[in-house]
Amino acid sequence: MANHKSSLKRIRQTAKRTERNRFYRTRLKNIVKAVRTAVEAGDKEAATEALKVANQNIHKFVSKGILKKETAARKVSRLHKAVNAL
Repeated sequence: MANHKSSLKRIRQTAKRTERNRFYRTRLKNIVKAVRTAVEAGDKEAATEALKVANQNIHKFVSKGILKKETAARKVSRLHKAVNAL
């Protein structure tokens, strides 16, 4: 167990950030899954709508520091490629 005030604070901050990041990462997985499910079903209209939501949220996560810029670009690019293949 930590003994210094600063290390105790760091433990609290880490726990808070971990919880927040877990929430956003789970949300990201669900958003991407919605696009993939629509693509597999062959529903171009639903896939396009889900892609629009995914694009907005993925870039929002970049601004919050959850994802890196290039990771977001790669994810969006792959989703666009899948939807355009329909």
